[in-house]
Amino acid sequence: MQEHWSIEKYQEYQKNRGKKSKYGAIKTSVDGQTFDSKKEAEFYCELKMRLQAKDIKGFCLQPTFILAPGLKYKADFVIFNNDGSIEIIDVKGFRTKEYITKKKVFEDKFDLKIKEI
Repeated sequence: MQEHWSIEKYQEYQKNRGKKSKYGAIKTSVDGQTFDSKKEAEFYCELKMRLQAKDIKGFCLQPTFILAPGLKYKADFVIFNNDGSIEIIDVKGFRTKEYITKKKVFEDKFDLKIKEI
C-alpha cells in the first residue's frame, strides 16, 4: 500500500533529511537530557555509574560561568569528588578558536583547569 504525504509532511522530511552538525556530532538523548554528541552522552552514563558506586559525590550538567560582561563559558560537566576537589569537564571532538580563548580566560579567572575528554 502506498503512503501519501501532505505537502507539510514532505517539506518537514526534506528539511530534516541529511541534517548533520557542523563537526559531525550526533545529538543523543539519555534520561530525557539531550547531549551534543554520543561521546558526551556516554560520559554522562559513566558519571551516573561512578555516582552509584560512590566513586564521586556528585556532578552537574552544563553549568554556565560568567567570564566577563557578555562573555560566558558553558562546561559540559562539573564533577564533585569525594576528597572535596572539583573537575571541570569539556567533552571535545574539535577545539574551536572560540573554545580555546574561553578556556584560557576561564582558567585564569577561576584558577581551575578544564579537563578535556
